[in-house]
Amino acid sequence: MFDVNELILKKAKELGFGDVVVLSYEMNRRQVRFANNEVTVAKHWHEKKVELFVEWEKRIAGTSITDLSEENIEKTLKTLKANLEKMKPKEDYYGIAEGPFKYKDIPETFDKAIVELDDPSEYVERAINAALEEGAKRVAGVLYTDHNKLYLTTSNGVEAFDEGTGIEISVRAFIGDLESGHGTNSVRVLKKFDPESAGRKAGEIAKLARNPEQGPEGRFDVIFDPLAFANLLSYMGWAFSAFAVEAGFSYFANKLDQKVASDVVTIKDIGNLPNGYATRKFDDEGVPTRETTLIENGVLKTYLFNTSLAKKYKRETTANAGLIAPRAWNIVLEPGDYTKDELFQEVKKGIYITNVWYTRFQNYMTGDFSTIPRDGIFLVENGELKPIRNIRVSDNMLRILQNVVALTKDSYHIHWWEVSRPVTTPYVLVKEVGITRATK
Repeated sequence: MFDVNELILKKAKELGFGDVVVLSYEMNRRQVRFANNEVTVAKHWHEKKVELFVEWEKRIAGTSITDLSEENIEKTLKTLKANLEKMKPKEDYYGIAEGPFKYKDIPETFDKAIVELDDPSEYVERAINAALEEGAKRVAGVLYTDHNKLYLTTSNGVEAFDEGTGIEISVRAFIGDLESGHGTNSVRVLKKFDPESAGRKAGEIAKLARNPEQGPEGRFDVIFDPLAFANLLSYMGWAFSAFAVEAGFSYFANKLDQKVASDVVTIKDIGNLPNGYATRKFDDEGVPTRETTLIENGVLKTYLFNTSLAKKYKRETTANAGLIAPRAWNIVLEPGDYTKDELFQEVKKGIYITNVWYTRFQNYMTGDFSTIPRDGIFLVENGELKPIRNIRVSDNMLRILQNVVALTKDSYHIHWWEVSRPVTTPYVLVKEVGITRATK
């Protein structure tokens, strides 16, 4: 793939482009789907593609190339050049990172055992059995294995390679039509994979959720399960991007060095997190990934930057470059000092939400949003759980952050299709969360 990169860079320079970033991917993914307690589908994908960023006289563009023939590469570059010639210059574009860089190996990001894993179905069986042992009647979900290679070449002297693996499972357990639970497990090395934990949690929640009643409306203290709060933090990862701030899609705009959360909230983005599902050695410009504190004890410390936006803000890049927009790698909410039992004991009357989906924003700039709890939802009264259903969280992201009052000691790394940006988070207690009915 480096040969392809060099060909693209050479032809781009011949056409007069300035900054050029060529990011090639070679991806192998396996999928095992299961339903009604048995494997139903097994698939395998192998894909090669190139993500391309080009600049010409302060005009910038990006595209993807899957047909890697020389003819198509030339055609794509000429089309980009023709389009850029019609565009106005982006006067606040300040270039890409100057290489070369040195990179360190990051622990627990590549495992040959995952590459050589012949049949991952045995892990599915273990997850199914764990859920059934907890009382589930039906179990469904999906397991993925990933083996990816990344090749980066830029016009500023960067040539870098990274290789990573991963295995993850998402399990839903059912008892009746209204009782379900969900558990996940996502790791980069096989020895840390624990499909049983995902199955057990799904089964436990489904069993507790029997015979739910219509949930109440109003403002309640809410305990968010890591699976649920990870969804909110994953969306928040985009709001930290300086591109989102510039584009009018961030409730953190104009709030640098201001209090945006409670004192117990410290949020980081860690691009070099061992065993993190999005961990990489370098960002899309080749800058070595690192740890960046975004919110410290409630205060917003920085946005996520690439080289160009960092220069505009008179700051250093945070090594979060995407080809156009900076993005988070692994969002980490620092844990607190409560046990799970102690956290639940703090709630005299509140709600425990185990999972959410359909998170939607009514206003990106203010942070007004709603999300629908799914799977087990419980009214918490003096430590006891009473199953409820049909509620919606309707609130504001900044108010959620400001109303965090307690966090558990234990954290969990979450990644699945509703949490596309990996998140590590504890259980979170938030006071006075807005709850409405999801259906009438």
